[in-house]
Amino acid sequence: MSVVITGSSGLLGSALVRALRDEGRSVVRLVRRAPTAPGEAFWNPGEGVLDPAVLEGAEAVVHLAGAGVADRRWTPGYRRELVESRVAGTRALATAIASLDLPPAVLLSGSAIGVYGDTGDHPVDESAEPRARPGSRPRAIGEPGEGPTGQWLAALVRAWEAETAPAEEAGVRVVHLRTGHVLTREGGFLGKMLPIFRAGLGAPLGSGRQYTSWISMPDWTGAVLHLMAEPAVSGPVNLTAPAPVTNAEFTRALGRALRRPTLPVPVPALALRAALGGLADEGVLIGQRVMPRRLLEMGYRFLHPRLDTALAAIL
Repeated sequence: MSVVITGSSGLLGSALVRALRDEGRSVVRLVRRAPTAPGEAFWNPGEGVLDPAVLEGAEAVVHLAGAGVADRRWTPGYRRELVESRVAGTRALATAIASLDLPPAVLLSGSAIGVYGDTGDHPVDESAEPRARPGSRPRAIGEPGEGPTGQWLAALVRAWEAETAPAEEAGVRVVHLRTGHVLTREGGFLGKMLPIFRAGLGAPLGSGRQYTSWISMPDWTGAVLHLMAEPAVSGPVNLTAPAPVTNAEFTRALGRALRRPTLPVPVPALALRAALGGLADEGVLIGQRVMPRRLLEMGYRFLHPRLDTALAAIL
């Protein structure tokens, strides 16, 4: 039995492949090019091309493919790419799984805490109602969004979570991996900040009061493996550490970890909007104080529950 992974060359996917292989597990990587190595299989999510036999009888399918939410400025074209890559890919995979006589035991589908919208300083867990309206999708692609700040991304996340329905209706256990900022030196939220902070130019973003929900990479891979082995768990699970911090607290903690000064003057919201477009209001300036209630209830023990110890281990 193998674990089939999409998005295996990305930041999260490559870390998960290493973790699985370290445990001696067999991994099949779905790739969007001609396979060049053992353990690779071709798929084209945009056109729904996927040989269902690749998924037959798999121990698990982990779906992480899709354009990175924070990889580029949110131009109209990139908003379109975000929607198409996330929604179409999830639909193709879930439809293929539903057609199988012997489907995989579980589909672990990548998602994001962006589904909760702007929570301010109010802590939320998986019982919270996502900010996107039921059945809503992102507005005409390239437009500012749906209503209050945080709604465009919330609608997008809800839309791509909904595309797992064919697999769920076929009786497959589906888990939505609602992931926060994953901390690693290799890239992502922390990787982009390291050069700036090492130069002594780190500063709070906007007001600095908005909450940041984070998780270390070892805890992210550990949580996914834990969920893979828990047959009674389905639905949304927040992959965040149990101690979210404000952006100002994160700034101070990272400065301490690097032994570098940080600037007392915050980066203005206007400058962030000019640089990042809609991403500024959807993912940087909003607060998301998200708690991992379900992970804690099922007994997952965090390696890095606190930010200071996480940064010390990572750096």
